[in-house]
Amino acid sequence: MNILLVCSGNTCRSPLAAAILADKLAAMPDVGPAVVQSAGIAAWDGTPASEGSYLVAIERGLDLSGHRARMLTADQVRDADLILTMSEAHARRVAELGGEQKVFTLAEYGGYSDGRRDIPDPMGGDVAGYRDTATLLDALLDRAIVRMRAERRR
Repeated sequence: MNILLVCSGNTCRSPLAAAILADKLAAMPDVGPAVVQSAGIAAWDGTPASEGSYLVAIERGLDLSGHRARMLTADQVRDADLILTMSEAHARRVAELGGEQKVFTLAEYGGYSDGRRDIPDPMGGDVAGYRDTATLLDALLDRAIVRMRAERRR
């Protein structure tokens, strides 16, 4: 399974979500082999992860030191089996690139209980905001994995 996580600049939310998801899936062979990648709809190719995401990743035992931002392309959309976005605007862009049948906001796919569909962007905030984002991503990715398992069994 090829999973693509998408945000705006590919320096905060999507690389952190990709690292969290890849770590979780590595410990769950029943979900099947997965390639987890990230991209941004307005990324500056080659930009490293934001300092906040980098620090929060370290706190969680994850490594974003090699991450470099990538602009979302039609090829990435075509090659992905599942695309999870951080906002509805990101999902619309994925749909414009041909991914309308396989794109969901992460909040939608993970069953965000309060009805919101966008993950707040911590960019420019303090590290506590990045921690809050990571906690939310972690919970939604746990729920997303439950759904992936269920869909895989069908």
